[in-house]
Amino acid sequence: MTSAPGPGEFGGFLKARRAQLAPQDVGLPGTDSPRKVAGLRREEVAQLAAISVDYYTRLEQGRVRASTTVLATLARALRLDDDQQRYLYELAGRADARPRRRRPAQRVRPAMRRLLEQLTETPAVVLGKRLDILAWNSAAAALYADFAQIPAGRRNYLWLLFTNPIIRGMHLQWEHDARDAVAALRMEAAADPDDSELARLVGELSVQDADFRTWWAEHRVTSSGYGTKLYRHRLVGDLTLDCDTWSSPDGSGQRLMVLTAEPGSPSHDALRILTSWTAEQSPLQNRPL
Repeated sequence: MTSAPGPGEFGGFLKARRAQLAPQDVGLPGTDSPRKVAGLRREEVAQLAAISVDYYTRLEQGRVRASTTVLATLARALRLDDDQQRYLYELAGRADARPRRRRPAQRVRPAMRRLLEQLTETPAVVLGKRLDILAWNSAAAALYADFAQIPAGRRNYLWLLFTNPIIRGMHLQWEHDARDAVAALRMEAAADPDDSELARLVGELSVQDADFRTWWAEHRVTSSGYGTKLYRHRLVGDLTLDCDTWSSPDGSGQRLMVLTAEPGSPSHDALRILTSWTAEQSPLQNRPL
């Protein structure tokens, strides 16, 4: 039988978190004078949380138990993400009363489906929220993997980038591409901090991969919709592909990711060879998550 976390763990988490934040991170003015401790001072956290310094000090020392209202203000003051907020409530022995919205299953928009059907020699994927892979054409399956053989719950671009050895191994600039993907997911988390499925994905990847844990903690974000990917494909060799992503204008969060090569280039010829081998396969695969 496991015991509940002690007050020392709760105070230790508060200390560790405020040490990670600079005044400018939370909207406080910086100073030119050197600071005796790293991060925020106790009085600064108390100010941000609208509680007294004495009360906050007693919280860190484990001499008083925080109410759910105080926990909510501390979470905002310390800029906690969804996982950290859940952890804070667990350490405090309080139920997390934040509202959870039931989210409908993601389904590919008809316009996205039509675009995929028309892209016969160009790898293309429809990404949903959390970078879930909602649909793909045969060229994308030939480039990456047969997504239909991957369980729907694991059909996620970031999950495959970190855990699938074939997809991970084909990225010649894996660290660059993976960090960009983590930063894109960070943007998703900011837009919907109560997404339990996103929290689950982050938690599982944090357990699976030390690099993910480190990069997620950096809070780097990006909304970039284009770039260049360098791949080494097991059948056609090296590929240099332009990756462009277009967001759906309907607010669904769906994006069309398309990979193209410069006409007449070796990569363009290699793509044509690759897609010709799969020309007789179904031009579109779609599985709602």
